[in-house]
Amino acid sequence: MARKLNILFVQGDPYVGDLPGNAAKARAALEKGAHEGADLVVLPELFIAGYPPQDLVLRESFVRACMHEVEELAETTKGRGTALVIGTPWMDGEKAHNSVALLEDGEVRAVRHKTDLPNYGVFDEKRVFSPGAAPEPVDFRGFRLGLPICEDIWSPEVARHLKERGAEALIVINGSPFEVGKQGVRKHLIRQRIGEVGLPIAYLNMVGGQDELVFDGGSFALNPLPEGVEAHENGSAPDESGEEDIAFRLERFETASELAVLEETPAGLRFARGHMARRPDELEAIWRACVLGVRDYVDKNHFPGVVLGLSGGIDSALAATIAVDALGPERVHCVMLPFRYTSPESLEDAGEVARRLGVDYDVIPIHPPVEGFFAALEKRFSNLPPDTTEENLQSRTRGVILMALSNKFNLMLLSTGNKSEMAVGYATLYGDMNGGYNPLKDLYKTTVYELAHMRNETRPPGCLGPEGAVIPERILLKPPSAELRPDQKDEDTLPPYEILDAILHCLIEEKRSVHETAEKLNLDEALVARVQNMLFVAEYKRRQAPPGVKITSTSFGRDWRYPITNAYREK
Repeated sequence: MARKLNILFVQGDPYVGDLPGNAAKARAALEKGAHEGADLVVLPELFIAGYPPQDLVLRESFVRACMHEVEELAETTKGRGTALVIGTPWMDGEKAHNSVALLEDGEVRAVRHKTDLPNYGVFDEKRVFSPGAAPEPVDFRGFRLGLPICEDIWSPEVARHLKERGAEALIVINGSPFEVGKQGVRKHLIRQRIGEVGLPIAYLNMVGGQDELVFDGGSFALNPLPEGVEAHENGSAPDESGEEDIAFRLERFETASELAVLEETPAGLRFARGHMARRPDELEAIWRACVLGVRDYVDKNHFPGVVLGLSGGIDSALAATIAVDALGPERVHCVMLPFRYTSPESLEDAGEVARRLGVDYDVIPIHPPVEGFFAALEKRFSNLPPDTTEENLQSRTRGVILMALSNKFNLMLLSTGNKSEMAVGYATLYGDMNGGYNPLKDLYKTTVYELAHMRNETRPPGCLGPEGAVIPERILLKPPSAELRPDQKDEDTLPPYEILDAILHCLIEEKRSVHETAEKLNLDEALVARVQNMLFVAEYKRRQAPPGVKITSTSFGRDWRYPITNAYREK
């Protein structure tokens, strides 16, 4: 008979530090696998610990506790026909490793350590883990399986070593966070590895939110291209028509599983054709990342719901919609905090957003407390002209009231500033920057508008808010304004957002100089230099900002580590 292996790939959502809870999810996966006739169940990278565990790994007690849970899990495989592959921290002498363990018939049959530890962007594994030696394949029921871990597959060395040592297929467990365009990058690199070693490769990714990071799942398996089918020039195989090399593809942003069959064919071992989940477009993927990030941050930190300020503008309307799609309208409380500069249209628009979303909604005028601050400071400020100080007092008064509501009702405050504003410091410390989480933190203003239009046209899968146009057309059309002085517009002090965002993308994501940016965008260098200066000067504000969902390749936070005290200005 031809060799065949039934493998249940489980795209799970671990919770960092909840070792018993993660172990319970692993047991449930093992039960599911046994019920479905799987020989092997596979869970993602560092599943027992949750990913990324960061400095928890520096505590030996934590690593030992993870190992204990894995050993307990091994006991549950005794007498079963189903084994388990799971990612875990593992101590080897005094060294902690990012490892994968094969559990079978009551024992930890094999442990392999991650070789290539990423140390860029949001990753700093070299600081907390020790690298392992080049991993050997594991023997499992007549098959030689390679078990590389995430970054091990991003360069050819580990895959080639496993092939040379007799591996017949590779199963890669991953904790790969979402960013725009990354799913295509993953498939491209797996196709590169297949082209080098000629082996089928399964790519299992976790799903769920962890602080700034969102893991988007989207697990898949690829086979070597059939004879006569050529890869495109960029190294990718046909995706739209045929997808000849894709064996299965799981949903993104959802827990999911696939019972895949690895079987002998005339061309060698191959994964049989299985489930092919639909693929979201870029805007839907961004939306679902924001929704999942908010949902898991709120739920895993045990908040009953959220509160946020509704201004009648696009940012707060979008943040409220994301919150409702994540948590449902009954867990979202919106507050309008008008002052003398708040337009009647903004009052109406904020109320209409709340009505369409079906959320709890209050209007709390801030005239008395703001006037009280003005009166308290009148003597000290006498003979000085009004400036941003008076504007910031309005924003900070709103921040104090929102924090009071957060404290009183145990609701987490969402802040609503977008990446464009955070980049240039167009935000007030201890005012509109107050909050525990920011769903828009890595969204440029132009992307905010694109997402608003998208959400008015369709409700993506898994969203709990109402269908239809939830953001009024007038909000989409009116010029952005903080409404902190008469007739104020963002463009009074900033370039139009289409230009500002293009400049910022060049400076931040592409890391271009002022001259290179001006040349690429055909802009005056003085304008680009002014934006660059605003970017660096605002660093102290961003250090005090709440976390938010990572969307781009360079989000503010662990992707962006510039000094606050910094005189350098790149020409």
